[in-house]
Amino acid sequence: MKSFFEGIQFLFVDVLFAPLDFLRSLELSSWTAANAINWIFMIVCAAAIVYWIKQLQIFDEAGTENQDTTAHSFLK
Repeated sequence: MKSFFEGIQFLFVDVLFAPLDFLRSLELSSWTAANAINWIFMIVCAAAIVYWIKQLQIFDEAGTENQDTTAHSFLK
């Protein structure tokens, strides 16, 4: 039973967390490269927000959006 849990430890510590260990060691030499995943995530989120706002504007200008407060039955 002990070897089973040691196998799980090896999987998580030595295999699955290896990329995070690499990023931790990379931070000492280049903060920007170590945070590249965060930068990519922020760029994707910003692009999604811009797309969403543009779509809201398109539907608002077309007048197809129902802005009545009774649009949903639970708001009556």
